[in-house]
Amino acid sequence: MKAYLDLVRDILENGEDREDRTGVGTRSIFGTQTKYDLREGFPLLTTKKVLFTGIVRELLWFLRGSTNIHDDLAEHTPIWNAWADDNGDLGPIYGHQWRNWGGLGIDQIQSAIDQIKNNPESRRILVSAWNVADLPDMKLPPCHLLFQFYVLNGRLDCQLYQRSADVALGVPFNIASYALLMTMVAQECGLEPGIFTHTLGDAHLYLNHLDGIRKQLERTPGALPQLEVAHKPWDEIQFEDIQVHNYEHAPFIKFEVAV
Repeated sequence: MKAYLDLVRDILENGEDREDRTGVGTRSIFGTQTKYDLREGFPLLTTKKVLFTGIVRELLWFLRGSTNIHDDLAEHTPIWNAWADDNGDLGPIYGHQWRNWGGLGIDQIQSAIDQIKNNPESRRILVSAWNVADLPDMKLPPCHLLFQFYVLNGRLDCQLYQRSADVALGVPFNIASYALLMTMVAQECGLEPGIFTHTLGDAHLYLNHLDGIRKQLERTPGALPQLEVAHKPWDEIQFEDIQVHNYEHAPFIKFEVAV
């Protein structure tokens, strides 16, 4: 995870302090790109504990098209609680756009998989969560908003564009989530998961995260763990079908969520 730690150092050393929507304040840089090769191991941060169970539950929640925190998967990960309304609804966020774009029945995930299988040279294998017409109804507009798949020599790569990136708290979660998604799609299509390219717009450290992130940078990264996903159709995979092995990590560091 050297690429992630280098990104953190770059923001600390070269970022500029600015105000933000939450009122907490950030140190940020604009326009970054890091790459993670899944053939070297599963990119789950080792310089602090990252809650892998929460990553799995959130991704499966997205993939089933859910947008309510009272869904049985969401009940076990409180990530979205701060933004939900009194009924637990979040509006037409990620899962809705991925599986039912604009409420029109367009399943972007299945379409991407079909294209990978039938037209792997295509440069149009994209999934977008940024539906301009639906933005006013979303409790939080998508941060990781567009991803593209790329097939070459039996390998599946993916690039994600993320407009806003909470580098201390959210980005380790995002990296592992999309690495898991890549693995599930690659397995469905008979491919090897390859390189995840993470492109960030506003890459920031919240000012109240700086002490914790400096502590994290003092730690030595460990070996990457291995991911195991059951060989089942992608839309039948359940929580218990996904496991990470040999995940050895430094202690947890608490970073407050800026709402």
